[in-house]
Amino acid sequence: MPTDAPHPQSTDELLHALQENHRRPYGRTRTVTAEELVDAAERFDEPVPLIHALLELQEAYTYGSDPRKSPVVFARLLTLFDEQPDAFDERLRHQLFWRFKWVANALIALPEIPLTSLRQWLGEMRDRYEKAGLGLQPYYGQAYQLAAHVGEDTTLAYELWAARRRTPLSDCEACEIRERALHRADAGDDERALEIWAPVLAGKESCQEEPARSVSYALLPLVRTGRADRARELHLAGYRACRRNPGMAGEVGRHLEFCALTGNEGRGVELLAENRNLFDEVDSPLDLLHFLTGVEVLLSRVESLGHGELPVAGYAGRAWTVASLRAEVRERGEGLAARFDTRNGTTLHSGHRRERLDRAPLLDALELTLRSRGLDDLAEGASRTDAATGSGTAAAPTVPRTVEALPEAVPELILRARELDELGHPDARACWARLRTLVAAPGYTHPDDPAVGPYVRLCADLLSDEANRAAERDEFAAAVELQEEAAGLYEDAGAPGDAALARACALLAAAEIPAEIPAGTLSEGGEGEARAEAMADALTEAHAGVVRLHEETPGLAPYVEGRLLRLRASALGLRLQASGDQEHVAPVLAEVELLETFALRHSIDGQVSGAKLLRAGTYALSGDLPAAVTEADALRERLTEHGPAWHLPRVLGLRGRLQLGLRDASAAYADLTEGLRLAAAWPADAVDTGRLHGDLAEACMHLGRPDEALTQLTRAAEAELRAEKRTDAFCAYSNAAQLCLDLGRIEDCIALLDSLLTEPDVAAGKVDDRLVAQLRLVRARALHAGDDLKAATAEFVTLAAESAGWEDDPGSHAMIAAETAMLLAESGEFERAGEAVGRALAAHALAPRHEQLSNCLRELARLQAQQEGPDGLDAALAHLATAGRIADEARAAGFEPVGRSLDSALAYEHGRVNAYAGQYDDALAALEKALALVGEPGPETGSAGEWAECVRLAGIVEGVYLERPAAALTRLDAAVDRLAALGHTDERQQLASLAAQLRDEA
Repeated sequence: MPTDAPHPQSTDELLHALQENHRRPYGRTRTVTAEELVDAAERFDEPVPLIHALLELQEAYTYGSDPRKSPVVFARLLTLFDEQPDAFDERLRHQLFWRFKWVANALIALPEIPLTSLRQWLGEMRDRYEKAGLGLQPYYGQAYQLAAHVGEDTTLAYELWAARRRTPLSDCEACEIRERALHRADAGDDERALEIWAPVLAGKESCQEEPARSVSYALLPLVRTGRADRARELHLAGYRACRRNPGMAGEVGRHLEFCALTGNEGRGVELLAENRNLFDEVDSPLDLLHFLTGVEVLLSRVESLGHGELPVAGYAGRAWTVASLRAEVRERGEGLAARFDTRNGTTLHSGHRRERLDRAPLLDALELTLRSRGLDDLAEGASRTDAATGSGTAAAPTVPRTVEALPEAVPELILRARELDELGHPDARACWARLRTLVAAPGYTHPDDPAVGPYVRLCADLLSDEANRAAERDEFAAAVELQEEAAGLYEDAGAPGDAALARACALLAAAEIPAEIPAGTLSEGGEGEARAEAMADALTEAHAGVVRLHEETPGLAPYVEGRLLRLRASALGLRLQASGDQEHVAPVLAEVELLETFALRHSIDGQVSGAKLLRAGTYALSGDLPAAVTEADALRERLTEHGPAWHLPRVLGLRGRLQLGLRDASAAYADLTEGLRLAAAWPADAVDTGRLHGDLAEACMHLGRPDEALTQLTRAAEAELRAEKRTDAFCAYSNAAQLCLDLGRIEDCIALLDSLLTEPDVAAGKVDDRLVAQLRLVRARALHAGDDLKAATAEFVTLAAESAGWEDDPGSHAMIAAETAMLLAESGEFERAGEAVGRALAAHALAPRHEQLSNCLRELARLQAQQEGPDGLDAALAHLATAGRIADEARAAGFEPVGRSLDSALAYEHGRVNAYAGQYDDALAALEKALALVGEPGPETGSAGEWAECVRLAGIVEGVYLERPAAALTRLDAAVDRLAALGHTDERQQLASLAAQLRDEA
C-alpha cells in the first residue's frame, strides 16, 4: 500500500519527512510511510539518516501493534551500532538501549517464539547493559514482566526489580506505577492497587501510553471498591485515548468489559462498532487475545439478556449477530490462549480468560454518558435514547399513552380517520398510519361504499397527512410537492374544498422555504435581515393566495373554511415573526378575529383555541407580554371547560415562554412542568414535547440549575428524534454539548459528541452538513479545553479546510479559520498560523467578523512574543497592526463589540507583547494608553476588571522590570483605594497582593 508522498531528494528532506510522519497517529498510514522512508534513507549511503528512519519504523511497528516486525528492525539497528558506533550520538545511543525493552515486549506477544528464545533475549539485554556500564534495573523489570506473563511465581522477580534504584533507562514513572499496581491487583488487593495508581489516574504521572493503559485496568477495581463515579469519569477520558488504536486493542477490550458489567451493554455495542477496525488491524496476538476476551464478555452479556440476534459489527466480509460473532470470537480467543499456554507451559492465559468471562455484573446500571442507549433501542433500530439523569427535580420524561383501539373494518377506519382529522384530534394520525399500511399491502381492495368515497380520495387524504408531517419536520419543499399532488387527487375525487385547502397548505409551506442569499453581498449581521425580509415578502404573497382560494372556492364545509381562515391568520402571524414590523400586528389580529368569530358561530372548538393561541402569540411578538399572558389564561380556562384537552400542553408551553419573557423563571418552570405532565395523556406526536423540554431547560438555567437544564436539553433532543426532526434534535444536542463545555464537563461533552458523530444519519448525510460542522467545532473546542491540543488542532485544521468552500457563509469560515490560527500558534506553528489567519482575513473581507478577527490577531501576537521573545516581536507587532486596521474598520462601520473595546484591548496587547520582548518602556506607554481608553472604573464589574488588569500589568512592568517600585506602588495604592470605594473586592485584592509583594522585595 504505497503512499503518494514524493521521495526525499536530500537528507534534509528525509529528516523533514520523518518529522512529518512522526506527527501522524499510529496505524497503517504511518507504518507504510515509515517503510518507504527507510527505503529512501538507504539510497543516501549515510548511517545517521538511516538510523533515524529505522528508529521511526520500529516505533511505528511497536505502537501500531505489529510486534513481529519490530525485532527485525532492531536487529538492523544493533548491527549498525556494532559496526559504526560513532554514528550514534548520546541521544541515539540512549534510544538504542531503551528499545531492548520494546523487543522483549514484542517477543512476549508472539506465541510462536519459544520461551527459551525469550530468556536468551533477556540474557543478551543483560550482557549488553553490563558491557555498556548501564544499571540493570530495566533488565530486572523485563524479567519480572516475563515471569508475570508466563505465570511463574513472581515474588522474587518483583523484589529484584522493584527494590532496585531507577536508572535513566528505566521505564517512566507512570509505566512502573502501572506494573506495581497490577502486581497488587493480580493478588486481589484492589485498595492497595488503586492507592499505587493514584498519581497516574490523577494525571500527575503520564507518558505516551499513560494514563490510558492504567485507566483500563483500574475501571473494575474502582467499581468493586465503591468508586463508580470515578470509574465513569476515567472511562470517558481513557476510552477516548485508546479508541480505534490497534496498539491499544487490549485497553479497548477492557472498556467493553466495563460497559458489559455496569449495565451499559448498549454503549458497549456502540463502542464495538466504533472499533470494528481492530478485528482486522491488530497484528499482536497478545493484544488481540485481550481485545477478543473483552468483546466476548460483552457479547455474552448481551446474548444472556435475550438479544442474540442483534446485528453487531465484527470481522469484515460478512454480517454478524451477537450470537454468531460470539461463537467466532470464542473460538479465536480460546485458540490464542491455548497457543500462549502451550508456549509458556502453564494455563495462565486460559484461566485468565475464564475468570473474565465468569465475572458477574457489578452494577445494574451506571449512567456513563448523557446519551445512554439500551439494547431495546438498538434492537428496534430507533433513534430513541434513555433520558439523562440530572441533579434537579424537573419533570420526568413523558410516557405518551397509546392510541385507543382502531376499527377493524376498513370503511369504519376511513370514516373514523376523517372524523378525527376534522376535529384535529391526535388519534387521527394512528388511523392514517394504519390505512397507509393497508393500502400499500398487496391485494388491497377499496370498499365500494358511497360514504367512504373513491380510492383516489383516500390517496389524497394520505398524501395530505404525509405532507403535514413533512411540514412539521421543516421539510417544506417535500410538503409543497405532496400537497400539490393531494390537491390534484381531491379534484379528481370531486372534493374542491379539500383541494383548495391542500393548495393553501402548499402556499404556506412554499413561503417557509428559506431564501437563498448571495454570498459577499451583506454587511456583518446582514444575512439574517435579508432572509427575514425575503420570508416576509413570501408570506405576504402566500396570504394573498390563500385569501383568493378561500374566496373563489364555493360551497366550503365549515371545517375546511375554518382551516383556511386559520391558514390566513397563520401566514400573517409568521410574517410578523419574520419581520418584527409593528405595522404587521393589526392585520394578524384582524384575521384572528375573523377566525374566532367563524369558529364560535360553528362551534369548532379547535379553531376557537387556535385563534386565541394566535392572538396571544401576536401580543407576545408585539411586545405586550402581560396581554399575551391574559389571553393565554383565558384560553386555559376555556380549554378546561370546553376542550379540546390536547391543546392544554401547548397553551402551558406558550405561557411558560411568556413567563420567561417576563423574567419569572419559577412560574415558567411550573407551567412547563405541568405541560409535560399533561402531554403524557396524548400520543407522542400530539404535543411538541421537544420544545417543552427545551424551554424548561432555559427556565432551569435562569433558576441557576444548569445540571437540570442539561437533562432537559437531552430530553428535548430525544423527543425531537422520536418526531423525526433531525435538525431540531441535533441542535438540541449541540446546545447540550455546549452547556457541558461551559460547565467544565469536558469528557461528557466529548462523549456526547462522539456518539452523535457516529450516528448512521450523520454518516449517511441525512443531517445538515453545517450542523454536523457545528458539532465538530464544539468537539474541537472541548478537546482544546481538555488539554488535547494536538487533536483539537487537527480537527480545527480540517474544519477550516472544509469551511473554505462555504461560498454562502464566508463569515463562519472567517471564525473557524481564526480559531485554527490561534491553536496552530499555541502549538508553535506560527507559519501555518499566519496562513490560516490570512484565509480568515480574506473571508472577513466578504462577511466582516471584526471582533473575532481582532481577538485572533491579538492572541497570535501574544503567543509569538511569549514563545519567541525579542525574536518574535516584529511578527507580533505586524499582527497587532492588522488588528489595528480591523478596529478602524469596525469603528467606521459603527460596529459595537460584545466584549471589550477593540481599541483598549489592542493597546493592552501592545503592552503585553512589548513586555514579553523586553521593550519595557514601550510596554508601559501602551498600558498607559490602554488605561486612558478604558477610562476610570465605575460600579459595573466588566470595565473595572479590564482597568484593574491594565493597572496590574503596568505595576509589574514599572515596579519589577523598569525597577521603579515607588512609582509602581503609588499607582497600585491609588487603584486599590479606588476599587475599594467602588466595592470591587476581587480586583482590589489582586492589586493589593501585588503591592504587598513589591514592598516585600523593595
